[in-house]
Amino acid sequence: MSAVVEPQPAVALHPDIAPLAPLLGTWRGAGHGEYPTISPFDYVEEISFGHLGRPFLTYRQRTRAADGSRPMHAETGYLRCPRPDQLELILAHPTGITEICEGGLTVEDGELRMEFDSTSIGLSSTAKSVTALGRSLRVAGDTIDYTLRMAAVGEPLRHHLAATLHRAP
Repeated sequence: MSAVVEPQPAVALHPDIAPLAPLLGTWRGAGHGEYPTISPFDYVEEISFGHLGRPFLTYRQRTRAADGSRPMHAETGYLRCPRPDQLELILAHPTGITEICEGGLTVEDGELRMEFDSTSIGLSSTAKSVTALGRSLRVAGDTIDYTLRMAAVGEPLRHHLAATLHRAP
């Protein structure tokens, strides 16, 4: 038995997340990672932001080795904007980690800047020890630049990832 899925009408963007509209869509690009406990690496990435007409964006991220040979990481979650200048990023990682980050949003000359610091990190019994995360994102036109900071496995909060992604056609 197969179900027939009827096309759904487009849903209007919730007004609370209107400042985040430039994020909507799919973004692809490349990045570089490093950390004192691992060898440096390059990767390719795809991020998608969507919405359901509610006061949040959906978020899905996937990375592969730079040569495309193997999957590396994934995250899924939500980006909320409870106040015009406040953001909440709620993520789940398949490595047994959950992440809640909060931060600020600035919009200036058509550019979005988001700064996040973790307020809660959840770990399964088999997850690697991560104690803090921080993210910085800049959206300018059809480009997203981001950096990620991490405190893990006894290391203090420090640079871990940086990438540049472009809006997919």
